[in-house]
Amino acid sequence: MGLNITGTNAPRRNPGPSWGYRFLFIADRVIPEFLFRPLRAAGTWVALALMPSQRRHSREYLRVVLGREPGAFDQFRHFFAVCESLMVKFGVANGRRHTCVLGPDSDAFGEWLKSGEPVFLGTFHIGNSDLSGFLLAAEARRVVNIVRMRVGNSLDTEALSRRLGNLVRFVWVNEPGELLFALKEASAGADAVALQCDRPDHSSRSEAFDFLGAPRLFPFTIYHLSLIFGRPVLLTIGVSMGRDRSVIHASDAFRPVTGEDRDAALRRGRTHFQAFLRRVESHLKANPYDWLNFLPL
Repeated sequence: MGLNITGTNAPRRNPGPSWGYRFLFIADRVIPEFLFRPLRAAGTWVALALMPSQRRHSREYLRVVLGREPGAFDQFRHFFAVCESLMVKFGVANGRRHTCVLGPDSDAFGEWLKSGEPVFLGTFHIGNSDLSGFLLAAEARRVVNIVRMRVGNSLDTEALSRRLGNLVRFVWVNEPGELLFALKEASAGADAVALQCDRPDHSSRSEAFDFLGAPRLFPFTIYHLSLIFGRPVLLTIGVSMGRDRSVIHASDAFRPVTGEDRDAALRRGRTHFQAFLRRVESHLKANPYDWLNFLPL
């Protein structure tokens, strides 16, 4: 399944009951969709009532992106988007076909799929981002090492990994400080390495970037790693087009330049990241419920 870097702290866990993911995974197989969707909607209202911290962060985000005070139905749609993103992954893990295509602005990602060049893939908790990368890489027979913080209930990613075989490998870490050690092994070959780029608690190096009208912290570790390991960086998001189709949008490649001053290279990295954040921001203003982070902005 992957490398496990064990720290001293207990594993984190996703919100919700310990049995919740397994119930959704099994129910996707046995309950007809016309019955299961209303059941998911009812469960979402319960989750909205029982998760005050996530509800508060959702309201803060929606207030900014919508430009108005969000109502209860706005928050329901935000919570329900997380459930539906999970259901798409569980559907694929259960054998349902899901088509992923490249958007017209993703030439660099397409070039990587053809070349198999060692890269760092920066991902975001938006729509079907993880799933899109999984499936496109698997279709092109590209192996991806996915770096994730260990959580106690990660059945969605584990089920997908089993479905795709050894084309997707997980590098589980408990603390951001363990990342470099884990990456030394994950980056030993020509396989791609995927890291999350929208949760500062997943990074040992974060910086402020302009996002949704204010400076906000984002992980910047991926650019430091790019210079250390000499690998380009591609940033990606996967946009849902329903339960059976996704479109992936990717940045141009950020490439280390031999002999370039480190500070100058990092400045280029900041420009590269900020440019992609503007694209993310434009997408979220048109599709506000696609932001699947329930953390402080």
